Amino acid sequence: QVQLVESGGGLVQAGGSLKLSCAASGRILRINTMGWYRQAPGKQRELVAGITSGGSANYADFVKGRFAISIDNAKNTVYLQMNSLKPEDTAVYYCNADVRVRTWDLRTYDYWGQGTQVTVSS
Repeated sequence: QVQLVESGGGLVQAGGSLKLSCAASGRILRINTMGWYRQAPGKQRELVAGITSGGSANYADFVKGRFAISIDNAKNTVYLQMNSLKPEDTAVYYCNADVRVRTWDLRTYDYWGQGTQVTVSS
């Protein structure tokens, strides 16, 4: 079993910054990718940013130039630096990891964190 624990959410004024962290632990052989999704009330969950273990990142258009994702493979931890926050960034942010867990099993499995609330006031 793999656990993802997020931290760093909170309340911030528009234009401010927050940094989210997500640490993966448990039966991890190799992490392929990690990412951040968000879900605002009444809306579907959407991808914010993703990153491979090699460091290749991709971003949703609505965060390009404002957010930066990074990964520390030694710590199995992914970060999301969020700058120039807007009220529309208010949502629950979820960490996701695509993980290989067994040496004899080439499949990877998807895991989710419990979510952390980010609220941006205007």
